[in-house]
Amino acid sequence: MKLSDLKKSGHAPSLFSAFLYFDISFMIWVLLGALGAYLTADFNLTAGQVGLIVAIPILAGSVFRIIMGILTDRFGPKKTAIGGMIVTMIPLFWGWLFGFTIAELYMIGILLGVAGASFSASLPMASRWYPPQLQGLAMGIAGAGNSGTLLATLFGPRLAELYGWNAVFGLALIPLTLVLISYMFIAKEPPNQPKPKPVLDYFKVLKEKDAWYFCILYSVTFGGFVGLSSFLSYFFVSQYDLAAVRAGEFVTLVVAAGSFLRPVGGLIADKIGGVKLLTFLFVGVAICMLGVSFLPPLALVTLLLFVGMGCLGMGNGAIFQLVPQRFQKEIGMVTGIVGAAGGVGGFFLPNVLGTLRDLTGTYASGFIVLSLTGLCALGLLLIAQAGWRREWKLEGKSVQI
Repeated sequence: MKLSDLKKSGHAPSLFSAFLYFDISFMIWVLLGALGAYLTADFNLTAGQVGLIVAIPILAGSVFRIIMGILTDRFGPKKTAIGGMIVTMIPLFWGWLFGFTIAELYMIGILLGVAGASFSASLPMASRWYPPQLQGLAMGIAGAGNSGTLLATLFGPRLAELYGWNAVFGLALIPLTLVLISYMFIAKEPPNQPKPKPVLDYFKVLKEKDAWYFCILYSVTFGGFVGLSSFLSYFFVSQYDLAAVRAGEFVTLVVAAGSFLRPVGGLIADKIGGVKLLTFLFVGVAICMLGVSFLPPLALVTLLLFVGMGCLGMGNGAIFQLVPQRFQKEIGMVTGIVGAAGGVGGFFLPNVLGTLRDLTGTYASGFIVLSLTGLCALGLLLIAQAGWRREWKLEGKSVQI
C-alpha cells in the first residue's frame, strides 16, 4: 500500500474537506485552554477551576458527538458538518461580544462542544469514501485535523496579548467562515451512505462489547491528547514560570507530535495491525508520563511530553484503523460513541491534574495517575485482542488487526 493509492480510489476533495473541517473545529474547541493564562488573570482562577473551565468543552463535545453521529448516519456527513459549523458560530459571537462572567465561560464552553463533535462527521466522510485497506491512512489524514490545537496554542495567546482574549473568539469566525464556504462547494456525500434507521436502532451498538473496548482505549489516547492540550499552557506557566505566549509555543511544539503523527499511526497500523502498534504506544505513554511526574528541567519535560503526545496521537490513528473493520455500517454512530468516550477522558484529565495539584501541591501525583492509566489500557488491549482474533468476521477481507 502506498500514499498514491489514495488517488486511485475515494474522493480526495472530500478527504481534504474533512481535514479542514476537523482542523478548524478542533482549533475552536480547545480555544479556552489556549487562553487559560489570560482567563486566570481576569477571573483569579485556581488550578482546579482552570481544569474545569478548559474541560467543559471537552465533556460537552462528548454529548454532541453522539448526536452528530446519529445525524451523520441519517442525513450524511456533509449536511451534518455544515450544520455543525453554523452552530459553532454562536459561542464565538458570545465570547467575542460578551463573556464577562465565569458563568458565561461555562455556557460558552458547553456550546464550543459542538466544534469538538466535528469528529463524528469528518471521520465518517473519510471512511465511507475509501476501501478497508486504506481506512487507517484515510481516517488518519482526516483525524490529523486535531492539529487545529497548534493554531489555537500558537496564535491564541499572541492575539490575546494584542487585542484581548475576547477578540480571539471574534477573529476565529474568519477561518471558520472560509472553511464553511469551501466545504459547501468541494465536499461530496459518500456514495455508500446507509439508509436511515429508527433512532433507537443506532444505540444497539452499545450492546457490543467491542464498542466498549474501543471507548475505553480511545478515552486514554484521545482523552490524553486533548486533555493535555487544554491544560499544558497553564502547566508551563504555573510550574516553569513561563510567560503566556512562551508557554503557548511550548504547547504548540509538544502538540505537533500528536497531531502530525496521527496519520502515521494509521498508516503503520494498516501495515502491521492496530493492536500490535498500540501495544508499543501504551508502554511509551506510561514511561513518558512517569518521567514527567519527576518534573525535570524544562528541556527534558518538553522532550518527554513531545514523545508522549506523539504516542497518544499515533494511538488515535491506530484505534481508528480498527474501528471501521468492525463497525463499517454503523461508522457514524460508533465514531460518535467512541469519540464521546475520548472526550470524557479528556474532561477528566485536566480536572485530575488541576485538583491533585491543589490537594498535593505538586503536579507529580497527577502524572503518576496518567502513567498508571497507560498501563491499565495496555492490559485491557491484551484482553480485548484475544477475543477480536477469535470473533471478528471480516467477510473474507485480509485486514491487519
